[in-house]
Amino acid sequence: MANKEQKTPVIVNRKASHLYFVDETFEVGIMLIGSEVKSIRDGKCTLGEAWIDIDEKKNELWLVGAHIDEYLFANRFNHFPARRRKLLAHVHEISKMRKAKEQKGCTLIPLKLYFKNRRAKLEMGICRGKDQRDKRQDIINRDAKLEMARAAKAHR
Repeated sequence: MANKEQKTPVIVNRKASHLYFVDETFEVGIMLIGSEVKSIRDGKCTLGEAWIDIDEKKNELWLVGAHIDEYLFANRFNHFPARRRKLLAHVHEISKMRKAKEQKGCTLIPLKLYFKNRRAKLEMGICRGKDQRDKRQDIINRDAKLEMARAAKAHR
């Protein structure tokens, strides 16, 4: 188990799968303070209203709108819950994201926040918004799957 990569899922943005089609995903690092890491490990983070902003001048990615609660035992060394957090990605990935964002209707959304080999990673996606009929179709498909599962369980 020394060489295996361990992924520990902590926070999932369930709202994103309902509101957006995910075209492509990227795994990026995230710069955090110690109290933020402890709070995330406790599951005290929300990504529902978060998005990713690209700084054109410095060619950097920023996570905006993510709320990480203050860590209870950090005292005066605590962090500000709604601050912008810098994301770490390769230059070619950032340029690919910038080109995708320039297209009409595309945005960068955080999908998952997890730990991989003790480092915090963010899975983000290039997303397009869903129409109301697409959302309804997803609900119909989900209900059909549930009905089939119930019927299969009752049949056994």
